[in-house]
Amino acid sequence: MIIVMKPNAKKESIDNILRLIKEKGLDVHISAGKEVTIIGVIGDKSKLSCCNLEIAEDVDHILPVTESYKLANKKFHPEPTIVKVGNTTIGGDELCVMSGPCAVESAHQVLETAIAIKKSGATILRGGAYKPRTSPYSFQGLEEEGLKYMKEAREATGLAVVCEVTSLAAIEAAVKYVDMLQIGARNMQNFYLLKEAGKTGLPVLLKRGLAATIEDWLNASEYIISEGNPNVVLCERGIRTFETATRNTLDISAVPVIKHKSHLPIIVDPSHATGVRRYIAPLAKCAIAAGADGLMIETHPDPATALSDGPQSLTFDQFDELCNELRPYAKLAGKRF
Repeated sequence: MIIVMKPNAKKESIDNILRLIKEKGLDVHISAGKEVTIIGVIGDKSKLSCCNLEIAEDVDHILPVTESYKLANKKFHPEPTIVKVGNTTIGGDELCVMSGPCAVESAHQVLETAIAIKKSGATILRGGAYKPRTSPYSFQGLEEEGLKYMKEAREATGLAVVCEVTSLAAIEAAVKYVDMLQIGARNMQNFYLLKEAGKTGLPVLLKRGLAATIEDWLNASEYIISEGNPNVVLCERGIRTFETATRNTLDISAVPVIKHKSHLPIIVDPSHATGVRRYIAPLAKCAIAAGADGLMIETHPDPATALSDGPQSLTFDQFDELCNELRPYAKLAGKRF
């Protein structure tokens, strides 16, 4: 349930409510606005049935929360969350663009990419050091060696760095090198991994699962937030449908739905959604128009020789052209880019 306090409620009244809730063995989440404080009750609300909170001093009204996700719920946290990643932010009035290769292949490749994407306007370097591939015979990533290359690129360019993690060992290695952890689509409901990522305190980019509903996705984010880590960014990257013209079907409607249901920022990955580079630009523009807080675009110095996902990767010139095309769209959406 949610307890909405009256405008400018006294601190004493708020403290009394909090004390009562905690005495019943329940957890609380407080969202304090400029005038109104909202208290979210987490746990079995029936324990408060005899407390008559509706008539407690400075309580305005009480709302039930029917959704199973609480901390990610906009009812609990009406103000949009802004997540700080390195020197940039996701969720404010700036369009965040992440870019880089699907797989880290060499120190030179990563540094060359970082320099190019920064010049075009990206603020976060993405790269895969751990690659959960469909086939066990495909390139699986350079692991910690790749993480070191990304850290070197960050130090050379000032870009923040995000990398996917696939296990506890990967998390333990990645926290030494990156600014943000990514949980990929295949691991969206790996609840142990979600909790361990949450415990790091680092921002977490949570990709939507291949067949996950939006409620599934938000419940997955709850695992991270419930570990005391509110810095979660959602990433729509396409879902599996009967359509075969693209690798997946990009659910653009997920952007406004998430904005309605949750306070968490959301970005869109048109590269993995389509698997085809020619479709990236129009879908990136659609994502901005729908209200996305950012984009993840794959780039590579030479996509024809990429060890992973070359057909969906842009060259540096193509990425620069796309960024220039996106600027007026960002401006219309009220975002700086």
